[in-house]
Amino acid sequence: MRVVVTGASGNIGSALLRRLARDGHHDVVGVVRRPPPPETHPGVRWAAVDLSREDTEVLRATFQGADAVVHLAWGFQPSHREAYLRALGVGGTSRVLDAVAACGVRHLVHMSSVGAYSPKRDDAPVDESWPTGGVRTSMYSRHKSAAERLLDLAEQGDSGIVVTRLRPGIVGQRDAGSALLRYGLPAVVPAAALRHVPVLPLDRGLSIPLVHADDVADAIVRALDGTVQGAFNLAAAPPVTADTIATALGARLVHVPSAALRAAVSASWHAHLQPLDPGWVDMGFAVPLLDTTRALTELGWMPSHDATSVLAEVVEGMRDAASSHSQVLRPRTVLGGLARAVRRGPVSNRRVT
Repeated sequence: MRVVVTGASGNIGSALLRRLARDGHHDVVGVVRRPPPPETHPGVRWAAVDLSREDTEVLRATFQGADAVVHLAWGFQPSHREAYLRALGVGGTSRVLDAVAACGVRHLVHMSSVGAYSPKRDDAPVDESWPTGGVRTSMYSRHKSAAERLLDLAEQGDSGIVVTRLRPGIVGQRDAGSALLRYGLPAVVPAAALRHVPVLPLDRGLSIPLVHADDVADAIVRALDGTVQGAFNLAAAPPVTADTIATALGARLVHVPSAALRAAVSASWHAHLQPLDPGWVDMGFAVPLLDTTRALTELGWMPSHDATSVLAEVVEGMRDAASSHSQVLRPRTVLGGLARAVRRGPVSNRRVT
């Protein structure tokens, strides 16, 4: 099977390439803005495409002859440049859909998110019929919801494309440690500081779904092999709570109401002191827990990692500034981050080149 993977060098993409290489019977093309060194994923052919821009001819040439396209590409920074993040996430999805239709690709696997769902009413897990209106105060959530509407339109036509939507909880793995540090902490904070967190100020009401990148990759392969249609929730048990996070950090939990936490994150983000926009706080306390029955019954999918072990792996990866060879998962150091900030500005406001 010839599979084209957008965002192939990222968190989920790297796990998917590992899984496809292990299976050994796929012809894989990775679509990224900056291809990694060839030795990173032997056997993968790379195409340099910036999905935030109109690059129709190159994208269609890359999709020609593909049996399936797995669309993973998404952006998290610069968080002060929503126009760019929307052009990449929503605009990129639109461009992928157009190219899939133009090239006659039979199957599209789209990486949606728990963030596409409308706010929860309680902590009862929801199935795939829950509305995907998003959390309106979160850029990430708004864009994931808008991408779902594009998929709705594509399925209303007579193109014959099979669309699979995967909606995982927060996706983690060790190698994403450096990337998560860049997304969520100021450049001056060293990774080792996470080994010395005495208290965690967080609302005790936090409860979010988590899943390992390798388990998401397994679900993608199962969807490809079965050419299945529809949406599938992906999450591991148990839900991650404020207490779980505090335990993973070796910290004492100090209850801080979510409204106060949001105000602090918002003020520091607007002051460009840290890169995490306040919409992530809103989304964290609004997203529902996930019922994964459909993934079990129709894909035969069960996570091989429980959420507690995934969280421990992610925290340890952040403490060690774990990384890979791609630009997305590249090593993160304080000196490197400060040098980039001097040259190009802080990550949350940096122009993408």
